[in-house]
Amino acid sequence: MDYLSAMRLFVRAVELGSFSKAARDRAVKVSSVSRAISAIEADLGVALLNRSTRRLHPTEAGRDFLERAQRILAEVEQAREHFASLNEHPQGLLKINIPGAFGRLHVVPLLPEFLARYPDIRVDATLTDQTVDLIEAGADVAIRIGALGNSTLVGKKLAPHRRVLCASPAYLAAHPPLTHPDELKDHACLCFSLLKPSDRWQFHRAGEDLATTVDGPFRANDSEALLEMALAGLGLALLPTWIAGKDMTAGRLTAALPDWQARLAPGDRAIWGVYPPKKVVSPKVRAFLDFIEERFGKPAYWDREMPAETSSADTAR
Repeated sequence: MDYLSAMRLFVRAVELGSFSKAARDRAVKVSSVSRAISAIEADLGVALLNRSTRRLHPTEAGRDFLERAQRILAEVEQAREHFASLNEHPQGLLKINIPGAFGRLHVVPLLPEFLARYPDIRVDATLTDQTVDLIEAGADVAIRIGALGNSTLVGKKLAPHRRVLCASPAYLAAHPPLTHPDELKDHACLCFSLLKPSDRWQFHRAGEDLATTVDGPFRANDSEALLEMALAGLGLALLPTWIAGKDMTAGRLTAALPDWQARLAPGDRAIWGVYPPKKVVSPKVRAFLDFIEERFGKPAYWDREMPAETSSADTAR
């Protein structure tokens, strides 16, 4: 029996909750997972798992073995990555997780250059707005937007995250002038439903903080959808500069309340590269994050060409 391989199958089966999911994750047959775990149990002389119809449950011995196996496998992986990093040659499969709209606009277009620079790396990219457990998903690195909160992941700040209140020139011309956030109650506001609460917008100016309740004809859980509605003249939207910048530069969108900073929630809100904590960061992860940070630039390229009146916009998500 290949004990390390069997341990990996056992750990993945427990993490994912079933033999079939572990088999798909490791690209083996379900019977191979079952045989490997049965072989460990026979070798140890104890039952490691209780099988139910819905999920695997480790026994007391199984929980002890899981903890020891995870530690052993982590040390083996760290040893491999340590020696792989000695020659600083990024290689292998890089599994990345990226928010949908941001990935389509600002990461995927950079990947051809990245792959040309590092021809021994292959990329497996998943674009989703769901926060995925990187360890359970087997991902190497993710890009996340907003505040990281309490997390065991290691975060590298790649760029600030700013939002700007904006609307189409046609909408602003057809509605009463907007000079103060309190006047938003008289305007159509396009709300991002993933923000909680989505209808309570907060602003700051020179030591003054206020919050106002907004409403409007459209809300969505996707920034690109809000952008389309704002361009169509449907109302005002708080959009990330990374999605609104091009249209603001072209004059298709105009900043509203430029003297006020949008503050939708506390925390250090930024665009982050995150990865599981390890003693040695693999060369492929380090190469990807360094490349992305370099290509984004400081300030980020989508902010450099923004109209001057948006310069006071604050970080928020």
